[in-house]
Amino acid sequence: MIIYSVEDDQSIRELVIYALKQSGYEAEGFAEGGAFRKAMQERVPDLVLLDQMLPGVDGETLLLEMRGNPATRQVPVIMLTAKGEEMDKVRALDHGADDYLVKPFGVMELISRIKAVMRRAEPAEKPRQLAYGQVEMDLDRHTVSAGGAPVTLTNKEFELLRCLMQSPEIVFSREKLLDVVWDVAYYGDTRTVDAHVRSLRQKLGEHAVLIETVRGVGYRLGGQKADKAK
Repeated sequence: MIIYSVEDDQSIRELVIYALKQSGYEAEGFAEGGAFRKAMQERVPDLVLLDQMLPGVDGETLLLEMRGNPATRQVPVIMLTAKGEEMDKVRALDHGADDYLVKPFGVMELISRIKAVMRRAEPAEKPRQLAYGQVEMDLDRHTVSAGGAPVTLTNKEFELLRCLMQSPEIVFSREKLLDVVWDVAYYGDTRTVDAHVRSLRQKLGEHAVLIETVRGVGYRLGGQKADKAK
């Protein structure tokens, strides 16, 4: 993780960079907007600490530029500035700042605010679910349903179905399924795959038509028969 600090006061900039590195972050400092803009073109940071009053282009302009650029629109920004009036804070937040810290500030508070902003910036974890036709899998709960009814599978049957559902309409050879489901250290017979497919089809009942046999090759989760199972 890298953090950029844009601060024209050298003593403050060096203190911030030192504190960031001591806290385990990679950090770079810039005294003015031009160098910061150039660095942004070469590498987009994970967070920006942005002073408001800078020589040349001010921090508010840089913030607006970031929010107008798709490549940097989602980068968290904390304003670090001596301008502590309420309207200054409101304007910065309205323009897209994620937090606003008034100078002088404590290093511990700065690090705490960085951690808080980064937590808020983390994308919400999406539930890991797969669905094809009326067969649904919840990978986190390790459950399967077909037509809304729960289906109890063994671990290998579950992994076999997951492999097929993660790449629908892709044909998997029996050898490939052995590698993926039973791992490369397994030296079993490909008939093991056939036996598990038969068992899986029995448990899926009328929805078993979704698993197609490709003669001479292997198996796939078929697209043409999906509508028949609905």
